[in-house]
Amino acid sequence: MKWINHLAIAGATTALVSPALVPVALLGSTAPDWLEWVLEKFGHRVRHRTLTHIMLYWIGALVFALVLWDFHGILAAFAWGGLSHVLADSFTVTGVPFSPFSDRRFHLFGGRLRTGGSGEYGVAWGIVGVCVVLAMLFKPHGGAGWYPFFPDWGGMYQEGVVDAKEWKDNRLKFF
Repeated sequence: MKWINHLAIAGATTALVSPALVPVALLGSTAPDWLEWVLEKFGHRVRHRTLTHIMLYWIGALVFALVLWDFHGILAAFAWGGLSHVLADSFTVTGVPFSPFSDRRFHLFGGRLRTGGSGEYGVAWGIVGVCVVLAMLFKPHGGAGWYPFFPDWGGMYQEGVVDAKEWKDNRLKFF
């Protein structure tokens, strides 16, 4: 998949859980690719979608972060970004390795997508759309409150957080 789609998937899914961790998840969502460059700088030539795309490594990192140790969810957000990258790449024809001990490739839903094809964009932005709908459905009750990336200017005006001029200036701004 293209980086824009990896960023969209990781950003949207992380925003549902913790909007503050979206930048870390975005960094993690590109990590399997840029780690190849880092390893090459240290003298280890790594082919694309091999060592840095092993699914068990990213699952292990996420489990480690969630169960054993993590500082404010930062490591978990990074690991989730990497895992979402590998999961998204498993939709493609070439797939990803599931474990370092297997020579077979892992594919989700038959691995029918081609990198850069319209199906890739449809899946990625479909996931973003589902996340937006979920954010709307699970908006805090009462209409007031904050939820990812959509300020409730009317609710903030009613609570006295903003004045009438600020509400009037921003009431039609949705982002």
